[in-house]
Amino acid sequence: MKKTFILIGFVVFFSMQAAAQGGFRIGVKGGLNLNKVNGQSFNDAFDMGYMAGAFAEIDINKFIGIQPELLYSQTMTKRSSFSTLYNSRFSQAFLIDNAYTRLNYVSIPVLLRLNLGKLITINAGPQYGILIGQDKNVLSNAENAFKSGDISAVVGAQLNLSSFRIYGRYVAGLQNINAIDDMETWKTASLQLGIGLKF
Repeated sequence: MKKTFILIGFVVFFSMQAAAQGGFRIGVKGGLNLNKVNGQSFNDAFDMGYMAGAFAEIDINKFIGIQPELLYSQTMTKRSSFSTLYNSRFSQAFLIDNAYTRLNYVSIPVLLRLNLGKLITINAGPQYGILIGQDKNVLSNAENAFKSGDISAVVGAQLNLSSFRIYGRYVAGLQNINAIDDMETWKTASLQLGIGLKF
């Protein structure tokens, strides 16, 4: 929690500095979230979801800056063709064959901005996802199969066309989101494509 407050203070400080120099912008964005959960119990293929939210561009100078975002994102993934029976001291869950799992996250990426001229920006940095809902219809006995948080690494590029933004990025989950037991490691992965509008 202390690190979170330090990070927020860091972003606020640079926002004030950037606003004073005219390097602070906000906008909205949305697009496709092609995602999967890597693990033996899930199909090794990307499924389609969506994302939408807001972003800020905070330029420290014309070459480098920070881009914090607040996004609602939907992760869809399909169970593999076989069933797995989990046993642990906390729960016992039978995960249904060929059923979709829908996970809804509030994602908070805080990205470094590297401006390659005015047209192209490279983004990279950490992202924290807060699980705000899951489709429990795919679970017969377990109500909390997935951890409430997910830490990821983000890398991507953005095309800046006046007030419009066109972007693509890859998001790789860094932690195991399996909350049932340690029999399997489940990690998220996403390909994101979208557009944004700067105000």
